[in-house]
Amino acid sequence: MGQESMSGRDQVSFRLPAETRARIERLAQATRRSRTFVIEEAINRYLDLNEWQIAEIEQGLEEARAGKVVPHDEVVAKWEARRAGSVD
Repeated sequence: MGQESMSGRDQVSFRLPAETRARIERLAQATRRSRTFVIEEAINRYLDLNEWQIAEIEQGLEEARAGKVVPHDEVVAKWEARRAGSVD
């Protein structure tokens, strides 16, 4: 990572495919935002989603280790009952 600036923000540099950079440019222009804003927003959304997903997986694994599981046959029976009651 780059040097931390006076504002508490780091500068990072990396290479992007030309088409990705063009997409960022188009989105920045269309939304009247800076490229930095668009990139930062994309990174934050990616991190939020993946951090949430990892936390949910870890919670599920913890529940499984604690024996908080539903037998497969019971899940299948519930889905089949739900499907039988649905209108296609």
